[in-house]
Amino acid sequence: METHVEKALSEWKKEINTLLDGIDKEYEETKSELQVYSYKYNITKQVVQSTVNEELIRSIREQYQKPFEKKFNELKGSIKELEERKKVYQMFIDKIDRVFEKGDESTPAFRNDTY
Repeated sequence: METHVEKALSEWKKEINTLLDGIDKEYEETKSELQVYSYKYNITKQVVQSTVNEELIRSIREQYQKPFEKKFNELKGSIKELEERKKVYQMFIDKIDRVFEKGDESTPAFRNDTY
């Protein structure tokens, strides 16, 4: 592999690794927030199930349960999106590494490989 190609791919890999680090950080923050809302939602749900006063139940659901459930579901969606983004960018890293492993200019780097 020619030096300028190797250098360009190394720089690109470094850029993608930086993106992956950002995704990992966002994932961990979102995961922590999801855990908090999971507890809040489940605690609220249990309290509602243990309450007999319908007016109080309605109030708790409006004030806590519905907003917690909404936020919990949004965070679950964010986690799935972050996992997909991480998977896609990791494919870039894997493909670049495979090119480096082969190290042969005659091997097409842009084959339509699938995982």
